[in-house]
Amino acid sequence: MSTVGDPGTVPVLKEEPPVTAQARRFWSARRIPAALVALVLLGATGLLLYDVAAVRAGHGAMAWRRELADALATRPLDNAWVLTGAVLAVLLGAWLLVLAFTPGLRAVLPMRREHADVRAGLDREAAALALRDRAMEVSGVQSVRVRMGRRKVRVRALSHFRELDEVRADVESVVATGIDQLGLARPPTPNVRVARPPRKG
Repeated sequence: MSTVGDPGTVPVLKEEPPVTAQARRFWSARRIPAALVALVLLGATGLLLYDVAAVRAGHGAMAWRRELADALATRPLDNAWVLTGAVLAVLLGAWLLVLAFTPGLRAVLPMRREHADVRAGLDREAAALALRDRAMEVSGVQSVRVRMGRRKVRVRALSHFRELDEVRADVESVVATGIDQLGLARPPTPNVRVARPPRKG
């Protein structure tokens, strides 16, 4: 808050607009992929450490390690099994990199941040349901289907009376107002289509 006014007058408090922070997408914890990678690494590391300790204690190396060492030493690089293993390793690595560098949680839409220490998100299905309820209030609309995306909102309505252009204009206006009232950080663009219901028989 700040005070404004001439000297000698009673100061008047003036509300300053809230500081808006940049709204970013929510990141997924991805517990299942992390747990699977951790279990695989733990099992492989434990098995290798056990074999190394056994060799240090005077026992022979496990058969799998001897066979693996012989195969790596004698098998050519253009072998089908070597190429298959390399392709699988590259695909697995690319998948893990995608999981590491993408936010995930596509079902949660970030909302505008009025305060720097407060974050809020809106579920896509809840947002689509809210817009559907608004579109159903338009006169002449019989049914509505809404698909909520991060950049576009696809609205498909069926109108059983009134001119289609009039119904489409009303639905577009209602949907645009509804999107603005959702308070999303990146309001999606509405795409509205209105048609007649199919004739029976």
